[in-house]
Amino acid sequence: MLMMNQGATMTHRSLLASLLLLFSMTACVSIPEGINAVKGFELDRYLGTWYEIARLDHRFERGLQDVTATYSLREDGGVRVLNRGFDTDDGEWQEAEGKAFFVVGPDVGRFKVSFFGPFYGGYNIFELDKQDYQYAMIAGDDRSYLWILSRTPVLAPEIREQLLNKARQEGFNVEGLIFVSHERAS
Repeated sequence: MLMMNQGATMTHRSLLASLLLLFSMTACVSIPEGINAVKGFELDRYLGTWYEIARLDHRFERGLQDVTATYSLREDGGVRVLNRGFDTDDGEWQEAEGKAFFVVGPDVGRFKVSFFGPFYGGYNIFELDKQDYQYAMIAGDDRSYLWILSRTPVLAPEIREQLLNKARQEGFNVEGLIFVSHERAS
């Protein structure tokens, strides 16, 4: 009987250890190898609405146009993330609200962001108009996630080309980018 209880206790401990390991793995966020998040980041200047200019395709944004991301402060010191886009298949606006927290510190453009409970992904700002905060380029945990954002629905052609060249040099598939239209007032 004692052996069964010890075995059950060991099984429970193993299960608990496995669950803790799984949780810690889902809470981990990374940055693609060779990519550096911007330093000298100023959150208060980054807050507000950004227009999605281009993105690599993912199921959670498939079919969306007129996409914006609005960032605001949360009471817990994090950042509220409100993503909004027009679903061209359904003919309706879609919204997703998430939360983001600094990974390194408030002066580095590197966040962990979650839209689904305890599951976090990387949000790594690796290119930013530090003078005026008018455009940014973001990578996820790996090079299959890339977003180009702007404060305006249209990005100047020379800035767009500069960002595409940087993304290409950093190993992103720029030929796979979806360029987002902004035809509807949100």
